[in-house]
Amino acid sequence: MSRIGKKTIAIPSGLEVTIDGSIVTVKKGNKVSTVETHNRVTLAVENNEISLGRVGETKESSAFWGTYRALINNAVIGLSTGFSKSLEINGVGYRAAVKGNVLEMQLGFSHPILFDIQEGLDISVEKNLIHVKGADKQQVGQAAAIIRGYRKPEPYKGKGVKYTDEVIVRKAGKTAK
Repeated sequence: MSRIGKKTIAIPSGLEVTIDGSIVTVKKGNKVSTVETHNRVTLAVENNEISLGRVGETKESSAFWGTYRALINNAVIGLSTGFSKSLEINGVGYRAAVKGNVLEMQLGFSHPILFDIQEGLDISVEKNLIHVKGADKQQVGQAAAIIRGYRKPEPYKGKGVKYTDEVIVRKAGKTAK
């Protein structure tokens, strides 16, 4: 049985939540986030809280119960506070800059790497830090992973793009006899 699915989701002030069949819509101003549950859970809004229930008594229904509760909670958190990831660039000559709707990075290749900033994301650069912010947790994480994937940190000198809270296990280089 899902322990996550049992918890109710508190709706912060300023958010509007509507349920239309199996679609949950969360609104704040002009921002909208929707979650489709495909009738796998029952939904109810009462006293500024969203509660979910299982449709059947199978393991699969229990898994859907927790999954959809987490997805709806992420939509509520995303529109109320937002999600962010920070990346750090290490290396001589490695740098990044936002030019219009494009993140331009110099990562030791013979050409600059251009990353198109998707709608709903806010990317800013200060010195050697890249901050990715947005309302969709999956979109923020995916964009950060793509940026990191352009030049993963290597274990000898630590050059590359890494998450700020990531620990790179360093290796000893060759030793001369």
